[in-house]
Amino acid sequence: MAAQLKLLEETKQDLPPRDPAHLSFSLLEIGTAGNVAVVPESEESPNLRLSTVPNGLPPVLPDVKEELEKYLTCPASLLVSQKFWPRQPCVENLYHMDSCPVQSTLQVKRKPTTGELLGYEEVDVVDTGISAKNSTSLARPPGPLSEAVRGSSTNFPFWPGGMDEPSLDVITKSLESATVDLEHDLETVPPGFECGMSFEEEKDEKEEAVPIETKTGTVLTLNDIVGDFDDLDLMGDDEEENDEQRREDDMDESAQIPRSESLEDMLIKNEEEKAAEDTPVKVARPVEEQWAVNVDISTPVSDFYKRIPDPAYRWPFELDVFQKQAILRLENHESVFVAAHTSAGKTVVAEYAIALAAKHMTRTVYTSPIKALSNQKFRDFKTTFSDVGLLTGDVQIHQEASCLIMTTEILRSMLYNGSDVIRDLEWVIFDEVHYINDSERGVVWEEVLIMLPDHVNLILLSATVPNTLEFAEWIGRTKRKKIYVISTLKRPVPLEHYLYTGNSNKTSNEKFLIVDSTRNFMTKGYYKAVDAKKERASKHSTSYGAKGVRQGNPQQDKNVWLSIVGMLKKSDGLPVVAFTFSKKKCDSNASQLTTLDLTTSIEKSEIHVFFQKCVQRLKDNDRKLPQVLHMKELLKRGVGVHHSGILPILKEVIEMLFQRGLVKLLFATETFAMGVNMPARTVVFDSIRKHDGMAFRDLLPGEYIQMAGRAGRRGLDTTGTVFILCKGDVPEMADLHKMMLGKPTKLESQFRLTYSMILNLLRVEALRVEDMMKRSFSEFHTQKDRKVRQRSLEEMSKKLKTMKDVDCTKCKADLEEYYLRCKEIQDLRTSLQKIVITHPQAVKALSQGRIVIINNSKHKSALAVVLSVSSSSSAERTFKVLVLTEKSPDSNSVQNSVSKDNTVTDCDVLPITANSTKLFQPEGAGDHTVEEITGDDMGGITTRVLKVAADNIIADYKKRQQLRFRNDPPGQSCSVATQELLRITHANPDGLETLDPIADLHIRDIDLVERFKQKQFLEKTIENFTCVNCPHFQKHFQEMHEIMKVKGEFQRLKYLLSDQSLQLLPEYQLRISVLRELRYIDGTNTVQLKGRVACEISNHELIITELVFENVLTSLDPTEIAALLSCMVFQEKRCSEPKLTETLEQGKQRIIDVATRIGQLQVHSGLKIPVGDYVEQFRFGLTEVVYEWARKMPFSEITDLTDVSEGIIVRTIQRLDEVCRDVRNAARIIGDPVLYKKMEDASSAIKRDIVFAASLYTQ
Repeated sequence: MAAQLKLLEETKQDLPPRDPAHLSFSLLEIGTAGNVAVVPESEESPNLRLSTVPNGLPPVLPDVKEELEKYLTCPASLLVSQKFWPRQPCVENLYHMDSCPVQSTLQVKRKPTTGELLGYEEVDVVDTGISAKNSTSLARPPGPLSEAVRGSSTNFPFWPGGMDEPSLDVITKSLESATVDLEHDLETVPPGFECGMSFEEEKDEKEEAVPIETKTGTVLTLNDIVGDFDDLDLMGDDEEENDEQRREDDMDESAQIPRSESLEDMLIKNEEEKAAEDTPVKVARPVEEQWAVNVDISTPVSDFYKRIPDPAYRWPFELDVFQKQAILRLENHESVFVAAHTSAGKTVVAEYAIALAAKHMTRTVYTSPIKALSNQKFRDFKTTFSDVGLLTGDVQIHQEASCLIMTTEILRSMLYNGSDVIRDLEWVIFDEVHYINDSERGVVWEEVLIMLPDHVNLILLSATVPNTLEFAEWIGRTKRKKIYVISTLKRPVPLEHYLYTGNSNKTSNEKFLIVDSTRNFMTKGYYKAVDAKKERASKHSTSYGAKGVRQGNPQQDKNVWLSIVGMLKKSDGLPVVAFTFSKKKCDSNASQLTTLDLTTSIEKSEIHVFFQKCVQRLKDNDRKLPQVLHMKELLKRGVGVHHSGILPILKEVIEMLFQRGLVKLLFATETFAMGVNMPARTVVFDSIRKHDGMAFRDLLPGEYIQMAGRAGRRGLDTTGTVFILCKGDVPEMADLHKMMLGKPTKLESQFRLTYSMILNLLRVEALRVEDMMKRSFSEFHTQKDRKVRQRSLEEMSKKLKTMKDVDCTKCKADLEEYYLRCKEIQDLRTSLQKIVITHPQAVKALSQGRIVIINNSKHKSALAVVLSVSSSSSAERTFKVLVLTEKSPDSNSVQNSVSKDNTVTDCDVLPITANSTKLFQPEGAGDHTVEEITGDDMGGITTRVLKVAADNIIADYKKRQQLRFRNDPPGQSCSVATQELLRITHANPDGLETLDPIADLHIRDIDLVERFKQKQFLEKTIENFTCVNCPHFQKHFQEMHEIMKVKGEFQRLKYLLSDQSLQLLPEYQLRISVLRELRYIDGTNTVQLKGRVACEISNHELIITELVFENVLTSLDPTEIAALLSCMVFQEKRCSEPKLTETLEQGKQRIIDVATRIGQLQVHSGLKIPVGDYVEQFRFGLTEVVYEWARKMPFSEITDLTDVSEGIIVRTIQRLDEVCRDVRNAARIIGDPVLYKKMEDASSAIKRDIVFAASLYTQ
């Protein structure tokens, strides 16, 4: 053993320092007792096993490589659990070959006039071999029937309308016009490769270093080389001499003056040509094309039935003028934008488009912002038209119908996935277009409008908005088609607005009209309401007017509601919608009114029968849910509650009963105003303040009008009534006036970049994300003048070519560089001066009597004294100063402060010379003027201060501006100040010392200090330029300014026409870098496998894709997967903390870790999305609920696990099913059958009972 250890120590010393693979010994395990022997390696036995059988090494050692090769190449010898089916050769398979598509076809030639057959000609067949996988053309063949409606993520979208579709001719012409250098322009690195192949011949450095030698071995000298040229006969010398001779003859001929021309004529012509050159070229601005056409609806359409003798649809009532005008446009196959109030009859336009498409045997898509509205519209259109289908996230009904109703998100997915439904589309109807202002989902409308093909016409239905023409102009310019705007402010049922101050039976009639039916604000009614509140105010809450913001006592709410409902019942004001901006308050208000009964016994019976019929489809346990039983009791008394916390089936029951007139009082949130036409007799506002997710604020005019528009039933009521409850103090008159009579919110772009949009567009090489950004509503104002800028750019290019450089030997060297340096210094001075002026020390220094130096268009380096300072903010502060000027020969005017040496031209950039710092010195006694300046006009703040009578100077100067005192001499205060400024100027002709920003003003900001140092350094470099010594420097500088001005304008126009001017381009580049880091795309922006998976996912595509690729979900149970994925769709910020199992806690932590990593990557790439905000959007409040639901726990028991309302739970699980389908499709793409099966099981586990009960509107 000692010998072995000694051998080990000796061998150890010879070990290589780092690489363990080159050890010169091995440890051999002997037997089974754990004994180890050191075996030195030798050339005879290099491959020894590290362990032996108990009896020592076997005599023959098999080769490991041979065993591995045998294992890999002989599948038949694998384990018994694996089966191998030997391949049967079939030679006949080699006989089959796919036929090549036909490249040409025969076309008949006929005589145009008679149709006589003249013969045949062979023509090329275009678009051969195209499919949905490689072409955006509508001429491509349809895909498989299974992808006809939804399309596929591997399909190309159809080419968007309004963009120039690339054709073969255009591509061929562009290639022909492009000059390709086959020696230098060819790429050597293929796309996706890190390196390529270079075909250049490598030269030996030794050969290059050897000097050229002659055959005899002597080195060639320069004289030898030059001497050889004398003997060379360069071909073409005679021809060049002949060409030069011919050019000289032509010049001589052109220089000869005809006898008919006199010297005077030549001089006149030369002067005219010179004047023409000096005259600036004026670019004629082309007439801007209008894409939005405002349709006049003030006059009736008398010949409507003559122009449309056979309409596609007829109504039992006479149409309004705006409806007739819209139908006329539809008959002409034109797009319309209809903006009208709620209940005005916009749906008539949609109905006619549906009927017209059925007549033309085409299709119509009706889009709505929310799923509930899609279901309601399906029921309404189903009664009018039989051929109607519905497409939502979880429901597909009659997909082959002529009219398809869907949400806007579904249509966007169909467009990106190249659905064949798009081929047959004639109309797309966008309902509730003002929903484009939604910050979260408004981008979807813009994407759809941009991506729709050219053959699809648009019908946009919206509430009244102030910028309909602007929005229609954007759509028309984007799609290159006229949009006819039909807007009406007329309400079919006018509204009257009241303040209600009653709170008991005695005061139940205290209602005060503040806006009448003609939209006049009644101030008397407002003051009467204030007086009524004042009379009843208690001693401790006495207040007058609308000073307070108290909202009343919640305990008194019951009395207020009993009072107003009793008053409305007596005055036949029912049914009423009570808008309350809190779900809890809706429930509490309805629950408090236990004594209120608004229905008759017949109505109670009808409500009971209908309710039982609707809930019959539910299980017994679901029918006994507390919310179902509670709502049943409320509905019997004619009271309903409608908000997102109510079960979807109950909301539909309430809506249907309300439409029948059986629900008399409905407490609802704002979402009810987004629904279908459900008007009431009266609308009541519990409050005019709401929480918008950030803070409490008053209702916007658009929001108030949308909700108040529910009052008034067309054909039943002459006027609609709106009440605002004054539970506490009466709101401010100004706030009420703004809310009721103010302009609605403008349609504004909410366009933003998403990873899904970027990946879907990168899939198609011909479509660019930059083109999508250019056509967004946010870029409309910068892109609408594109054609004008293109023409201006061409004119600037021509003008730039005609301009000559400065003809001066001294200035040619560095005049342009000098000009740019002066411009840089001037810009730096201006920017720093703005900062200095706002600095507290500078504000303190710029007080009365401070001497400053003025530099602007009127005064050049002129001294002035500060008289007064305005009290506005620092950025907008102005100064009244007395400025030293030249004495004017005309007593009625004052000259500018400009010396002969420092002539101020019309240049934006002034030359910086040795005389630039010299102060202006008037010739003679000088004069003064009083002006108001800003900080930009100050060239410097001096260290000098004068004692002046500022008020006297200002008063004296104002007096002398009057006509009768204009010739009076200046007062003593003005004269003293002027003479003192003149004395200081003569004493310091080279300039005064100014306050140093760092030493005097104590500026300590590092960036500012660096910029001040940079300015000082640049000012010193000015002395090194030689062009300032030119005798005609001022003239040449002016010429250079004109050249640089044209160049600058050329560069500005070029920038505005390029992609670099897009506002979202920096963010797009940052998101591209994130996708590259995550390997969704490669260096050439080609979508990789992870990117293809992300295209399948509609929500939170990055984190779900990462979870799939990191196998976070594969090892979990389907119930656990569904529970964890609920964080992707649950949106409530506040809820009880769930109790999770250990596995769920680990899964939750892994999701948070992945989200944190993505958030950190986004921040590292430059995106301004805080990591905390990104992680917080994944909320696990319903994880326990979904887990137990997937494990078949009844819904009645699930509600006890959380304080989240039943409606939110149902909505979350319904949206979760869409996420499960997305993950299932992702598993299919990457080839993971285990995850695919688990996602199917998870989806089937949650799809049951009341959560996925069929909508009543679809039955």
